[in-house]
Amino acid sequence: MTQASLQARQFVSVEGFRNFVYFLFFSFAIIGIYMLSGYGFAASDAASAHMLTEEQKDALVKHPASLFCIVIFILSYLLVLLEEKTHLKKSKPVMLGAGIIWVTIGLVAPSFGFSHDDVHSAVFHGLEEYASLLLFLLAAMTYIAALENRQVFDVLRSKLIKAGLNKRQLFWATGVMAFFLSPVADNLTTSLVLGAVVMAVGAEDKKFVGVSCVNIVCAANAGGAFSPFGDITTLMVWQAGKVDFFEFFALFLPSVVCFLVPAIIMSFFVPKEKPWHMETGSKLKYGAKTMIFLGVCTIAMAVGFEQMLGLPPFIGMMTGLSVLMFFSYFIRHHTKNSHEDEDFDIIETVAAAEWDTLLFFFGVIFSVGGLSFLGYMELASNLMYVEWGPTITNITLGFASALIDNIPVMFAVLTMDPEMTHFQWLLITLTTGVGGSMLSIGSAAGVALMGVGRGSYSFMSHLKWTPIIVLGFAAAIAVHFLVNGHMEGLQTIAPHDPAMHH
Repeated sequence: MTQASLQARQFVSVEGFRNFVYFLFFSFAIIGIYMLSGYGFAASDAASAHMLTEEQKDALVKHPASLFCIVIFILSYLLVLLEEKTHLKKSKPVMLGAGIIWVTIGLVAPSFGFSHDDVHSAVFHGLEEYASLLLFLLAAMTYIAALENRQVFDVLRSKLIKAGLNKRQLFWATGVMAFFLSPVADNLTTSLVLGAVVMAVGAEDKKFVGVSCVNIVCAANAGGAFSPFGDITTLMVWQAGKVDFFEFFALFLPSVVCFLVPAIIMSFFVPKEKPWHMETGSKLKYGAKTMIFLGVCTIAMAVGFEQMLGLPPFIGMMTGLSVLMFFSYFIRHHTKNSHEDEDFDIIETVAAAEWDTLLFFFGVIFSVGGLSFLGYMELASNLMYVEWGPTITNITLGFASALIDNIPVMFAVLTMDPEMTHFQWLLITLTTGVGGSMLSIGSAAGVALMGVGRGSYSFMSHLKWTPIIVLGFAAAIAVHFLVNGHMEGLQTIAPHDPAMHH
């Protein structure tokens, strides 16, 4: 059999398995919609201030226009899941889906007694949530891009490459660094930097690259789960006022266990031989250390403004971004190295932010907000959090985040706004944060590394380690129950923005 035919068979098997999983998922989703449409309401619709009778609520959920909105949401998200195959940016289908959903709502809402002001208020509530998230992430992404321009991450990679570690030591070094870097930087940047290290020193050993990439994904996702800055989901929970800033660190031990359990097992399959050594000469550009300091100060302002002044975290982030802009001006015009940095423009760095991701958030927030307006989030909340209970639901959603991006999962939970204790809010934060590690397509870190480690790290190479990753997932939950069980009786803090409670 030729090499080409072998690659074709492998491609078919990977794509066939993935598409089969997607088919099952969406089949269950459609069945679930049908079942939910017959599930009665137990409380008033939290998505709208307009009061409807129980009969009207039931009619709104079963209305053909509402079911059409559900179908649009599913189809748009199907295109997101197929992004790697279609090469269609994930922001495009969800933005179009959000627009279609709200246009449909605008057409059908008057027949249920909703005024234009009711619909207008609902849309602007979603805009308020999106704007807070957008400004925070825009500042964070700009700082990361500026540090990349100053070659901070290149130097980090160079130092690891020059350290002369054997493969098992490099496996542990990249994993530990991913765990502690992702709470500050995002897990996508972390995985790209450390994935490049693994590829640079071990490209000739596909097994080493594959298992190291799995380890980096698990470490980056676990590290991001105990910090408000480590993952979009933790940031959303913090900004919604469900968990206080310092309370996230209660997830440190569960996160460590989630990383260590699969890492220890995988390390026995990594040889101790020396990898190929690659010479590299990266060095920090002027102003790099000052930018690192400014980044730390910006994070401190975001936390301090929120804790002491009651200001939303994005105020601190945008204030810090303005300081970075002044410093970049100083670098460009008033240093002896200005000729080397004459093209360094922080505004261009802002423009180069990951806008596909930022616009994807727009589509998710407004699509879920539309479904909430129609009453589907309350139906899901009644079924899952009332009938199943919060513990089973929160763990189940952790598994779901391996197939579905954890951002829409977490935003859906926040939109449902179930009555939960601190313990349960931390549990859903943990499970959705680390659940994506089970599959390579379950997190931004995994998807990014499939590009970096093409040929060595793939969907199937990750899948064979899924059982031990699930073991780490279960162990993390057990440690959370053991260490933080006393929080079960504590109610959530009141959110800073009353509008966050629908």
